[in-house]
Formats: sequence, C-alpha cells, structure tokens
Amino acid sequence: MQEDGITAHYGSDDLVTKIFNALVKAGKDTNNLELKDLSVIDQLHTGGHLATIELAKRVSISKGDKVLDAGCGIGGTSRILAKEFGCEVTALDLTPQFIDAAKELTLATKLTSNISFICKDITNTALLDNYFDCIWCQHTLMNIKDKAAAFSEFKRVLKPGGFLVLHEIVKGDDLSRCDDKKEEIHLPVPWASCPEISFLISLEEMEQTASKNGFISTFIEDRTQNAKSWWQKVKSVSLKNINSPPPPLGAHIIFGDNGRLFGNTMTQNLDEGRIKMVEALYVAQK
Repeated sequence: MQEDGITAHYGSDDLVTKIFNALVKAGKDTNNLELKDLSVIDQLHTGGHLATIELAKRVSISKGDKVLDAGCGIGGTSRILAKEFGCEVTALDLTPQFIDAAKELTLATKLTSNISFICKDITNTALLDNYFDCIWCQHTLMNIKDKAAAFSEFKRVLKPGGFLVLHEIVKGDDLSRCDDKKEEIHLPVPWASCPEISFLISLEEMEQTASKNGFISTFIEDRTQNAKSWWQKVKSVSLKNINSPPPPLGAHIIFGDNGRLFGNTMTQNLDEGRIKMVEALYVAQK
C-alpha cells in the first residue's frame, strides 16, 4: 500500500528517544527547549525555518488564526506558527512516529496549549467543515498520489474565503534535457527513497487541480533559485564532513544514512531541471 511505503520511509524506530538523546549530546537543555534548538531537525524542508517565517509574513498569518498544518512532520512549522504568529494550530501527519515526536517536542517547548496533533491522511481528515482560516502545506503534496482528493478536502475544511499556503516541490520544466529518461528524479530525496512514493506533478497540473476544486490563486512564485542555493549549501557541508561522523543533530536522525545524500541528489535534480520549488497562495471561493 502507498501509505505503508510512506510511513516506512519517514518512520524511524524509537524516534523520540533518538531525538532527545541527540539534543542532550548537542548540549541542549531538554527541560527548557527553545525553537532554535530544534531547527536543525524539525525544519528539514527547503529553506529551513527562515523560509517558513518569510512565507508566513508574506501571506499575513494573523494572531488567532485557526491553521491546519497538513503534513506537519515532527511539528517544527506548527510550533513556529503557534509561538511566533499566535496561531491555533491543528497539526496532521500520516506517520505515527512523527506525531509521537511532535507531541513530545511541543511539550518540551511548552506550546501544548496552542497545538493539537492528529495522525490522519490529509485526503480524509475527518475534521469539521468550514473550520480553518488557513491550511499550511509545506513539502507535503509530493507524497500525495490523489491531488484532487487533497485539494477537495482542503476546500471542505477551510472557511469560505480561507486561504491555502503552498511551499512545494513540483515537476521541473526541463526533463527533456535529462540523460536518464527512465528515472524521473535522482533518489533518495527527502520525500522518497523509492519512486513508488513520489508523486510529482507540474505547476500547471497543480494550478488546474486547485481551480477545479474551488480555489483562486493570489500569487504563485517560482523559488527554484532559492532552492538551488539552499541545497548547494547542504551539499557543501555534506562533502566537507564526508569522512567525519555526523553531528548530533541532523537529517540522519530521521532518514539514517540517506540524510547525508540529499544535498547531492537535490542539487542534481534542481540543476538538471527535474524539479523546481514553488510558493503559492490560494483562496477558497465562497
């Protein structure tokens, strides 16, 4: 099953223990954690925590907004939206180990009153109709095969006039330039270690799917150059430390040895035009 493959990719045995042991090894006070202590492991999307903050400011996230963090991982963005922007966050992810870790880290950062976590599929959330002011979807859709079902569910749970924020990887424009036609992207990447759980679509397909499900775009911006710069830095750090043990905190805690390969594969995919990164804001039609 698709869900089994996704949870196997992201699921890590004893993830909570691994994270807290790594925090201690890195010299962090696990009884008084700050968001900055966690950014190396809970902001693994392209651009890290700065990309999250920049985008939240751009779309005018407001204090008191009810936000659904769709595909929350271990809760990094949820905690930023709660603490820095005063949002009431419902955080959802398909991977049980992520939800367990998200809860413990949110408890450790004293933000439990602002965030609730649920383990569900974003195409079938069982959440209330017309409830959220905003849906935040950051590097999530790449794992969703049925994009129409996801956008339909987003529309259902959003208030009329509510907005959908996307920070996503989509299919690149220049696949025809790639030497290897059989392999759409170089693997592993953060969202997939095998092609069976990677479901990239083009920006045009995403726009069409959003429109068909009742969304109007406010802005859509290609941020591929930013992604290239980010992943080139990640690659440089990885190459510099290739013969050294990994630092206590990093992507390897979740992804194991694959985490050290992402800088190389993501840089290849971006440079060869196999993928690109976009940010977008859609409004749910009334």
